[in-house]
Amino acid sequence: MKQKIPLAGVIGSPIAQSKSPRLHRHWLRRYGLRGDYVPLHVEPENLETVLRAMPKMGFVGANVTIPHKVAVMQFADQISDRATLVGAANTLIFKDDGRIFADNTDGYGFMANLRQQAPEWDPKAGPAAVLGAGGAARAIIVALADAGVTEILLSNRTRAKADALRSEFGARIRVVDWVQAGNMLEDATTVVNTTSLGMVGQPDLRVPLDGLRAGTLVTDLVYNPLRTPLLEAAQAAGCVTVDGLGMLLHQGVPGFERWFGTRPEVDEETRRVVLG
Repeated sequence: MKQKIPLAGVIGSPIAQSKSPRLHRHWLRRYGLRGDYVPLHVEPENLETVLRAMPKMGFVGANVTIPHKVAVMQFADQISDRATLVGAANTLIFKDDGRIFADNTDGYGFMANLRQQAPEWDPKAGPAAVLGAGGAARAIIVALADAGVTEILLSNRTRAKADALRSEFGARIRVVDWVQAGNMLEDATTVVNTTSLGMVGQPDLRVPLDGLRAGTLVTDLVYNPLRTPLLEAAQAAGCVTVDGLGMLLHQGVPGFERWFGTRPEVDEETRRVVLG
């Protein structure tokens, strides 16, 4: 039997803006591996049909992005504990028999990025302030709790979504009204923006930032622009800043390793290639 060339890809709608193909193709070239990684624009109504066909087409797995991260769970045959806890999947592995294994590596990518860019960071030093209560926030909350953060201050423009996360994840979370979000920065030793506010083409993050204190770790999941207004203000206040690109790079590592059999390294060259 002839060996198939292993294929992987990223499924989303829209997908043209994704930097994942650039990342995975760079790793394939670097390690001299057979295979390819392609962007796949898939509308929600076609998601199941596409997923069922992919293993037959030579796909060994895929990344999943907006708006499919929750929906994809219902078509998986096996779901990791992490994906179950987060309630969303971003990494799929197709077994030889066509079964689909769903995992979530967003929290792993977030923590690996912090540890690489801010090795002195101590999760137990004090509360973490999290802005936003969407899918990314769920993965970040799980990762912060696992790392030993004892209190998470959570604020979202729609309070009900933040309250829902508190009822799901428990008393470690304290919900703060969006109009008071600036105040929670004064108590925090870690600040995370999980919203799209501040991204190119999105509204600004209109949270007062004068509560930021020197030494606080501030990270933004937005990486376009790489230096968001939040990170600029944090740097001016003497905070330790970590941009969001590293999370994208690190979350890709476990999937690439499972699909192509080599664990890739995230380094300066990787960052340069992905930024183009």
